[in-house]
Amino acid sequence: MLPRPPFPAEGRRAVPAGRSRARPRGAGGGTVLLPSMLMFGVILASSGLLLMIEKGILAEVKPLRPAAAETAGPGRGGGEGAQAELELQVLRDIRNRTIRSVCGQRAMPRSVWDLPAGQRRTVLRHLLVSDRYRFLYCYVPKVACSNWKRILKVLAGALESVDVRMKMDHKSDLVFLGDMKPDEISYRLKHYYKFIFVRNPMERLLSAYRNKFGEIKEYQQKYGVEIVRRYRKSGGSSAGDDVTFSEFLRYLLDEDVERMNEHWMPIYNLCQPCAVRYDFIGSYERLNADANYVLEQVRSPSSVRFPERQAWYKPVTAETLQYYLCSAQRRLLKELLPKYILDFSLFAYPLPNVTSEFCRQ
Repeated sequence: MLPRPPFPAEGRRAVPAGRSRARPRGAGGGTVLLPSMLMFGVILASSGLLLMIEKGILAEVKPLRPAAAETAGPGRGGGEGAQAELELQVLRDIRNRTIRSVCGQRAMPRSVWDLPAGQRRTVLRHLLVSDRYRFLYCYVPKVACSNWKRILKVLAGALESVDVRMKMDHKSDLVFLGDMKPDEISYRLKHYYKFIFVRNPMERLLSAYRNKFGEIKEYQQKYGVEIVRRYRKSGGSSAGDDVTFSEFLRYLLDEDVERMNEHWMPIYNLCQPCAVRYDFIGSYERLNADANYVLEQVRSPSSVRFPERQAWYKPVTAETLQYYLCSAQRRLLKELLPKYILDFSLFAYPLPNVTSEFCRQ
């Protein structure tokens, strides 16, 4: 049996994300924020989410600082490294408490077999399998999943190195749990080490928007053309490469969560953290440290380490995210939040601050 990490995600159940478009009443022009995350977990468990969005309650807990978190090690004492490590422990404790509280409710699924067929298919086709190293990884697009797929191929002997330059094939040489028989699925879910990596929901959406509509012609033609035609007057001549962020948000608002493209489907719906007990929840904010920790837990060869970020990659910065959110229609953000509220709450990310004061900075 593989050792468990020091802060396992021990939650079990959660509220399924809503299918329909939620419209909070009386929101006015107020901000969309939260109180302390510990208190939020309690309110969440008693189904107070939408009320909180309506009230625009202030968030006082700041997200983990990426730079400090990456440099902090478990054996480092004093100074900034120790403070970052303490923040990390608090964050993981908040996540675990919230997941336990929400997922422990009576009506929540206890396993993937309790899920409706469509939801079960989604999570099983996102769980990648390594039988050699006995782990399951639920891949989330726009959360470094391409690098994890490279690692899986290296561990399976299908790829020589994670640094090999090649176009990523997201299907070949990968084993998906959904392709297995029910008894094989159940065995692996029970006995294998399971992990996911999460990211700030709005940052992930912005990353998907910039990548798919700014760089990928296939997405421009398949989604962009339709979005512009649907939400812009005289938009019939668009090639789909000029979708605005507000148009993208309107599209997400009108989409059924369970029918969304995986690049903007909520993490909750992709990986069902209440139906699957994950042993570890890694953060995009400390990607390398958490990824290498997982590789140690599954006892991968010491030569296999998570690849460094490519020089050409342009990450979404806090300033860039603030610019896009403050430029978007505040009403769209408020109405969209219920679709992603479980990603914010279960993984302890603060809701976006779009107050006039903040946006003037």
